[in-house]
Amino acid sequence: MSKVLKLKCVKCGREYNPAEVLYTCLDCGIDGILDVVLDYDQIKKELTQDYLKKNTDYSLWRYLPAIPLEDTKGIQQLQVGWTPLYDIKSLPKETGLNSFFLKDDSRNPTASLKDRASAVGVAKAVELDRYVMCAASTGNAASSLSGFAASAGIKTHIFVPETAPEAKVTQLLIYGSNVFLVKGTYDEAVELCFKAADEFGWYNRSCAINPYLLEGKKTISYEICEQLGWEAPDIAVVAVGDGCTIGGVWKGFKECYELGLIDKFPKIVGVQAENSNPVTRAFEKKTFEFEYRTPETIADSISVGIPRNGIKALKALQESEGYMVDVSDEEILTAMKILAQKTGVFGEPAGVTSFAGIMKMNELGLLKGDERVVSIVSGSGLKDIKSAMQAAGKANVVEPTLEDVKKIINK
Repeated sequence: MSKVLKLKCVKCGREYNPAEVLYTCLDCGIDGILDVVLDYDQIKKELTQDYLKKNTDYSLWRYLPAIPLEDTKGIQQLQVGWTPLYDIKSLPKETGLNSFFLKDDSRNPTASLKDRASAVGVAKAVELDRYVMCAASTGNAASSLSGFAASAGIKTHIFVPETAPEAKVTQLLIYGSNVFLVKGTYDEAVELCFKAADEFGWYNRSCAINPYLLEGKKTISYEICEQLGWEAPDIAVVAVGDGCTIGGVWKGFKECYELGLIDKFPKIVGVQAENSNPVTRAFEKKTFEFEYRTPETIADSISVGIPRNGIKALKALQESEGYMVDVSDEEILTAMKILAQKTGVFGEPAGVTSFAGIMKMNELGLLKGDERVVSIVSGSGLKDIKSAMQAAGKANVVEPTLEDVKKIINK
């Protein structure tokens, strides 16, 4: 029996049989992102705390009963998920919290949270016998797809802005993807990818339209709850770009509650770069319509003009009684340096944006100090060395003499 009851448009509410439509609502088009509605009565019979205690598969696939795959032949052996959750006690001044939890998803195979989505997306493609895939990305989603597709023997065509960090483009190429560097913004890369997918019949991995990708991202919330002893955090802080990640995080927490694994919901707080903040603006105006502005931020992974999963992001905020916070690029760079130097976790700009958000929440007086707060590091700092160099400063250059070393030490 299928785990999927139906696909439901988040905009108009129209429902579909899973075999009826592949991507988006037939009435709403690209704005009609679909939600995968699962049979929780069936799932809760299998996915219990006792089941998980006996499960020795410490990856996202330990939650397979809640992942909408009908066939497991496309699951790759790359280890994804069950990333560490650190209890950080070294930043009370910066955060206003005696401690907070840091979920480090930079530890995934291609060094980002996007591996959760790609693991499910590639498995779904194999299930559907689709062996050519495409994606539009600012870098992480694309490199993630490239890695998992390479493992599965799937050919990939990738569209990224020409300004994407060199390290991310190199990842794409080393995995064997056919890479198109688009002379334009991320939004223009997305549009070109969609046109090419329609023209050539490629299976589109983009979270912007593929409803199954979010089903991988939601597993991070299952892990957080399990790693906290099945006690949900009070607040989960998530960087927001297209809206797929925050939507997935919220769906994961909702499912844990629906399945009886936790007894309360956390508040979801989204964080955007102040010059790339369409979700913040829509949230403040209480609208589901998004106004395009050219995005400008060092955090390339969340640099978007129009959030393709914006409605899911806004619903996550509304349903959890959460809110949005904006941070500057300067605050993001500061967060990179502080997090690395105080915790040893090195995140890329978008990867530390949630932590920058916690510092901003503290500055604005939004935290009481005793909350259980989780921050998600979504990508490794090695993804964007240029930005890391801005945050880190320069090394000392010395002659090969002890005297020169002493001059530096005694400054």
